[in-house]
Amino acid sequence: MKLGSLKEGGRDGTLVVVSRDLARAVRATGIAATLQAALEDWSNLAPRLNALSESLNGGDADGVFELDIVALASPLPRAYEFVDGSAYLPHVERVRRARGAEVPESFYTDPLMYQATSASFLGPRDPVRVVSEDYGIDLEAEIVVITDDVPMAVTPAQAAAHIQLVGLVNDVSLRNLIPGELAKGFGFLQSKPRSALSPVFVTPDELGEAWREHKLHLPLLTHVNGQWFGAPEAGVDMQFDFSQLVAHAARTRPLSAGTIVGSGTIANEDTSRGASCFAEQRVVETLRDGKPSTPFMKFGDVVRIEMLDPAGKQIFGAIEQRIEQQPLP
Repeated sequence: MKLGSLKEGGRDGTLVVVSRDLARAVRATGIAATLQAALEDWSNLAPRLNALSESLNGGDADGVFELDIVALASPLPRAYEFVDGSAYLPHVERVRRARGAEVPESFYTDPLMYQATSASFLGPRDPVRVVSEDYGIDLEAEIVVITDDVPMAVTPAQAAAHIQLVGLVNDVSLRNLIPGELAKGFGFLQSKPRSALSPVFVTPDELGEAWREHKLHLPLLTHVNGQWFGAPEAGVDMQFDFSQLVAHAARTRPLSAGTIVGSGTIANEDTSRGASCFAEQRVVETLRDGKPSTPFMKFGDVVRIEMLDPAGKQIFGAIEQRIEQQPLP
């Protein structure tokens, strides 16, 4: 099934079940008011939501309406936790090689992960507002999974059973602020503003054969200003699968229902597939030409991130956002 949230009913939105073709939806009235509430009682409510999904797709659900993507918030307008990994080592290796640094051996056995902001997510059509272009505005096209309650110290095999939904994220980064923050030795803060989630999340069964080995085996497609930017294969070169990432996050603490776990920027060894962020593109140019030639994003630029099934149909809907200047208060 596919689930989204309308921009109504307060900060957490109103839960809707969405048709497979993303054209129609129905409110989950009487089942769960919000996606967060559904995830907190997933074992009981998921079967009822799935029945509503089958009724919607079968054409006999009550209260069906045509879906306007602009009316959607992120499926989880806010979440208790968002932890983002860096599971694609080609990206990590290139970035470090460009600045003459070696990749520590631990990176091949222990995932990189940081605590991201989750107090509020941008809707899939909301603009990305930034005070200054000098911050180095970048997109990051990634895949996320969403869990129910995950106990502390689960194994990867146990963690896999807690992955209930899959989606996309534009994990916005302000690249020119990152070096100064990392130099302090305490991680990201100002360099990681609010991100945007895909219009809908889907249950893994909706992905068919594309979801296997706890990875999503399809290209993640990005366009900038209508021009192809990249379509790296998400199932290729992923050092740690999602079960391992969830287990890593839960090693010393339980994860609350609604926790979002990110894959990190999708990147392949094969650079002909393009990139999922400007930083990656600039590193490739630096290694090839000695310096980057592609600037970071400017006000007025539009980014579009989506994933298509083998028939060319959208799975999650597209994240499509314009970069705009944020006026000072």
